[in-house]
Amino acid sequence: MNNPSEQVTFDNLELAVDSFRNNFKLIQEEINRVIVGNEEIVRSTLGAMFAGGHVLLEGAPGLGKTLLVKSIAEAMGLSFNRIQFTSDLMPSDITGTQVLTETSSGGRSFQFKQGPIFANIVLADEVNRAGPKTQSALLEAMEEKQVSILGETYALPTPFFVLATQNPIELEGTYPLPEAQLDRFLFKLIVEAPNATNLKEILGRTTGSTSYKITPIINPDQTTQTILSMRALVREVKIAPPLEDILVGMVFSLTPDSGTASNMVSEYVRFGPGPRGAQGILLAAKVFALLDGRLNLSFEDIKAAAKPALRHRIILNYQAEAEGITSDQIIDEVGS
Repeated sequence: MNNPSEQVTFDNLELAVDSFRNNFKLIQEEINRVIVGNEEIVRSTLGAMFAGGHVLLEGAPGLGKTLLVKSIAEAMGLSFNRIQFTSDLMPSDITGTQVLTETSSGGRSFQFKQGPIFANIVLADEVNRAGPKTQSALLEAMEEKQVSILGETYALPTPFFVLATQNPIELEGTYPLPEAQLDRFLFKLIVEAPNATNLKEILGRTTGSTSYKITPIINPDQTTQTILSMRALVREVKIAPPLEDILVGMVFSLTPDSGTASNMVSEYVRFGPGPRGAQGILLAAKVFALLDGRLNLSFEDIKAAAKPALRHRIILNYQAEAEGITSDQIIDEVGS
């Protein structure tokens, strides 16, 4: 989660914090002109992105997950590609491939044709429908920000985010994502169905004669630099040593063999979160602190980031599944 090329210095941190909050607020408000309800999902998705991470959105069909991702790309002025994952999707369908072409001199040579992964924001729609071979291609892109084709390495655009969706209620034709890939997502967010008020608003916006087109908030000529500066500012936020000890203690308390695990963790958890879980909490908590105008963390920031950063990194055992115990319940018990 650290890229030396993104190092930025700040002459005035207070002004940088104000600019961060203003840009974030304007982007969020622009998205909310299209997305009804789910304000917390929008905030958390943007927060994870400015922390430098990828996001997994889980929810039933028709809840606006794809529209959300597309709206984020438009509001931030970033290039966007959508990949519909299916069981017959091949790695080259994602990354691209070498194509034999004729040269101007009449000869032939291989030329690399980029796949849809070459965009700032990539929507991996129904990501759990593709098999392990295809997932491995996405895994390299998410972790290394590059793809490898026939021994050649190609860098992906900067910034680069994968926002993936999956359906929690469909099992036929799906492949559970491997733990290593789940760990690459900074956040896993649960998209809930709208309430009655929001549903009426959705109907009014989507079945009438008018529609709203999102306008990019960031100047297109400055998009990359602005986003990289905002991401760099996140790392300027400080955490006090006692609060850092609390964070470390929370992560260890979710690991069954740590010696500090609660009875509930020991009974229901097979594997706890690793270092990426702690990194994810800390980086996302720093974003939340900036949104509150602070350059230092509070416990509330950590608590707000804990569930989305850890729920997909806790592997439950069969007893937990049989008794309907969720990772969110276990995180609540440890973090309370």
